[in-house]
Amino acid sequence: MSVLVLVLAVSAAFCLGIGFVLQQNAARHAPLGDFLSPRLLLDLIRVPRWLAGIGLMICGMALGAVALGRGEVTLVEPLLATNLLFALVLSRHQTRQPLGRQGWGGLLLLAGGVTAFIVAGQPRGGTAVTDPLRHWLIIGVMVGGALALAALAKRSRLGAAPVLLSVAAGLLYGVQDALTRVSGQRFAAGGWTSLLTAWQPYAVFALGVTGLVLVQSAFETAPLRMSLPALTAAQPLAGIVCGVGFLGDRLRTDTGALAWEAAGLAGVVAGVVLLGLHPAMPGAAARERDPLRSAG
Repeated sequence: MSVLVLVLAVSAAFCLGIGFVLQQNAARHAPLGDFLSPRLLLDLIRVPRWLAGIGLMICGMALGAVALGRGEVTLVEPLLATNLLFALVLSRHQTRQPLGRQGWGGLLLLAGGVTAFIVAGQPRGGTAVTDPLRHWLIIGVMVGGALALAALAKRSRLGAAPVLLSVAAGLLYGVQDALTRVSGQRFAAGGWTSLLTAWQPYAVFALGVTGLVLVQSAFETAPLRMSLPALTAAQPLAGIVCGVGFLGDRLRTDTGALAWEAAGLAGVVAGVVLLGLHPAMPGAAARERDPLRSAG
């Protein structure tokens, strides 16, 4: 594993984690009438804290794109999941909550799960699948699943909506990461002409904007502990499926390795959930803290 890829991916996770906290702090004050509407972004763009969070997220995405250009998706995605650790650090600083058993347990599960998956799977590059049917099947399932979850969230509104929207955004971001890697490869091979004449960079932009609306709607309607864990868990799983499915990433497939890889991914998800539900995470939505604003 390249040390540079490790540094880039963890730096990206740092920017993403801090950025998510700042975004949720701002989005929780947005009017409910903007739920799942692009108007939400137009309202939030006037909030300095949200802009700072978006700036950090863009830095994180840029660092992640460089990491994806130098390493496999199956390696970078689990490392990006550690963004929740940095989100917890900032939230803990704001709330003054100790980590306790839950915090330390979640931290060990997340860090141990990432380590187990990488050590057991030994992600490495391979030859990308040229069959377009495989590409579109995997991308279609991911994007279709995300749209179905968003539609279900719109019907459920404030019930399960934040979790559904976060999973949907995580699926889109996982596909976006995979297509970011493809875009980087095209640019390296043929420069701007090769990049701008392909469909992948435009899909990356569309997925990013759509995912942003979904995430901000989730942040708007619920505390961070209900939305960020689902987002953080879904994104690496979707990215790994894309990496193995059509980018040619290879993992060890003997019985012992597969068992440790599965255990590692389970540890990542369990750690993400424990950390996301930690009392240090912001726990009050705007509707709980500001009833007058909600009523208006």
